[in-house]
Amino acid sequence: MIHAMNHFTITAEDRAATLAYYCGLLGFVEGWRPDLGFPGAWLYAPGGQQAILHVYWDRPMPATRTGVIDHMAFTASDLKAVKARFDAAGLKYELRRQPGRDGQPGTWQLFSHDPNGAKVELDFDAAETL
Repeated sequence: MIHAMNHFTITAEDRAATLAYYCGLLGFVEGWRPDLGFPGAWLYAPGGQQAILHVYWDRPMPATRTGVIDHMAFTASDLKAVKARFDAAGLKYELRRQPGRDGQPGTWQLFSHDPNGAKVELDFDAAETL
């Protein structure tokens, strides 16, 4: 029986840039990680009890990148502040709004790519404003 998403794992080519993106821009918090015999980080949502993004680096990258995931999506809040952080960092992103029901505005979506090329979607409540 499946209960929930456990975590994503990404391979980082640039440790500092990857942590700056996920922790500095997106607000993840680096937390406890067991000694797995190779360097990496487990990233948590602020106040979260479970790591939702695992990152490793300084390991040989596979000849062929693994997986077929198109993107990873995270529920987010404070669209104005997140957009301002991306703008201040000079990072490219696409901001769009899903159509809602009965002609109402839908969820805000901010799409970007992390320093390793992984596509990241942030979903914001439709009630948020710019």
